[in-house]
Amino acid sequence: MKKILAALIVLILIFNGCGDNSKDNSGVITINFWHSFVSRTIPALNSLIAKYEKEHPGIHINAQYVPSGDPLVQKLVTAIQSNTAPDVSWIHSDFLNKLVEADAIYKMDHFISGKNGLSKEEMDDIFPQSLQSAKWRDTLYAMPMEATTLALIYNKTKFKEAGIDPDKPPQNWDELYDYAMKLTKDKNGDGKTDQYGFYIPAFPASGPLSIWMVLQWTPFLWQAGGEEINTGQTAVLFNSDAGVQALSYWKKIFNMENFKNFTLTHDLGFISNTIAMIMDGPWDLPEFREIKNFEWGVTYLPAGPVKRATYMAGEHLAIFKQSMHPDETWAFVKWILEPENQAMFSEESGYLPVRKSVLDLPGYKKYLDGDPAMKAFVDQIAISQARAPIDFFRVEINQNIAEAVENAILGNVGPGAALNEAAEKSNRLLSTVNK
Repeated sequence: MKKILAALIVLILIFNGCGDNSKDNSGVITINFWHSFVSRTIPALNSLIAKYEKEHPGIHINAQYVPSGDPLVQKLVTAIQSNTAPDVSWIHSDFLNKLVEADAIYKMDHFISGKNGLSKEEMDDIFPQSLQSAKWRDTLYAMPMEATTLALIYNKTKFKEAGIDPDKPPQNWDELYDYAMKLTKDKNGDGKTDQYGFYIPAFPASGPLSIWMVLQWTPFLWQAGGEEINTGQTAVLFNSDAGVQALSYWKKIFNMENFKNFTLTHDLGFISNTIAMIMDGPWDLPEFREIKNFEWGVTYLPAGPVKRATYMAGEHLAIFKQSMHPDETWAFVKWILEPENQAMFSEESGYLPVRKSVLDLPGYKKYLDGDPAMKAFVDQIAISQARAPIDFFRVEINQNIAEAVENAILGNVGPGAALNEAAEKSNRLLSTVNK
């Protein structure tokens, strides 16, 4: 009997040890955090984690990089199925529904309304654009970690050479086209463009940059007065007159510049002095700050026929139900949202903060005063908007839009016909949704 009892005790100890292998012998809790931050953001993330661990010596944050997009989602799905999901993961809003439908992540209200929750004042301090992107079917399933806006980055030296005032960047579509035409040159007279005015991000819809193309085209749709989808999410609207106008405008610049022969990425094209104006987010500012051979600036996206607009996007943190330490994980997420930590991460990473009050912190104001490029991105928050919620088939609808842009600009399909075809495919998918 004693041998049997001893064996049972050993089994119980083994079982208990296997049940919580995220706590080491010293009692330190490990929180597994998956993310897809690019290499130049890793130092800022490491600084943030080091600060948290110093303030919370009983917690270790195990940060693991996973390639963004489909690879991250596929790994998460596999981990959920094998009961090895992380405690928290960095995700794009477009993939949120897959995790919700798998019943894999917590509703944020579970924590926000808890004893270590967030007050109404604190929630109201988070930019609504960021919160909207973290919702699925109007329910918050993640918290924003950082934000981005899309701005126009331009070569002031090239402006001077073309007789354009470098302190007066293009304010509207007409000026953008006019400047692009003046900045597009065949320098050696061989009939080929050597310098391009404006980068039109027309990529293969089947490639990894297709969503980046859609994200850059969407503000032009808004600027023309259009929307992606109706409020009931029963029909897409991107094939409206506004959509046709926006896509026709891109095609007009693309053809004028003979842009089909341009092979560099937008950032390398800009750095190499080959292209004078690009659209980009603040994440590439560290790269541009290394430029020594010309002067550059950052400004608002030019206004369209109806309004000035840009997008505000970013990544979010979702907490998994398989976590053995959900409350400790939430404490980490909540800490990241604190204004001082948001300011620190913004200054070191180049991402924008998600809290309004950060913009009023004296230290952050001083930081922006000394960094006009970053300030230009922050200033655009005032005219930014989140992409409309599409609860079902968001990834597929993104793909349909990308195909329309590719077919219209790189193919021989008219913008209206290309967008109508994409809309028909999208609406067929939406018609299958059981509301």
